Amino acid sequence: MTDKTLAGQTVVVIGGSLGIGLETARLARAEGASVIITARSPERLQQAGKELGADVAAFDATDFDQLETFFGDLPTPIDHVLVTGPGPYYGLLADMDFDAVRRDLEAHLLLPMHVARHAATRVRPGGSLLFMGGTGGRRTAPGLASIGSLTAAGPALTRNLAVEVAPVRVNLIAAGFVDTPLSATILGDQLEARREQLRTTLPIGRVVGGVDIANLAIHLMINTAITGATIDIDGGQQLVEG
Repeated sequence: MTDKTLAGQTVVVIGGSLGIGLETARLARAEGASVIITARSPERLQQAGKELGADVAAFDATDFDQLETFFGDLPTPIDHVLVTGPGPYYGLLADMDFDAVRRDLEAHLLLPMHVARHAATRVRPGGSLLFMGGTGGRRTAPGLASIGSLTAAGPALTRNLAVEVAPVRVNLIAAGFVDTPLSATILGDQLEARREQLRTTLPIGRVVGGVDIANLAIHLMINTAITGATIDIDGGQQLVEG
């Protein structure tokens, strides 16, 4: 007997070499799963794969031909897929970079559709597809037109995919600020000030980290009663930031 919740299962993490993806892959391994991680950077991916004892595949998931090939070449069925993605694009309409908007659309809407199309037939019944979204775009403010639209679309997409690919389950994690390398890249020298602001204002009294998201991801993988759901995890950020 084993008390590891994912023993005998296989978890695929797209974007698994860093941040939330890496933390989830690490926790999945600790819970007994075999893990396959993908990322665009071969060097970072190889390092993560060696650390975790995971299989790896280096490719850009928004190259949808490569994504189809990846799922088609999997030698055995899988149980869960987590898809992480890039940070949101913010831009005022007057100087909006529409190429960046198009990339955001591909990463946040088209990528989940392609994953659902190609992965659903490889995932065992009762397994899950899990996507990452956010809560920040729920606010209304200049510069949020693109990410606000994508944020609103995510839950609708999740509900519809959950019906269409059943009995595979589909869920969405909507995160607020998460202290990850991506956040550090976006904020630069403003990172520590943002951390301190959140420590003093969030109801939980601390900053949400990648391991918090990973714990939720694992729960959504093992709880077979949850599908079509959007689960917020932001430490109460929406309560204090409007």
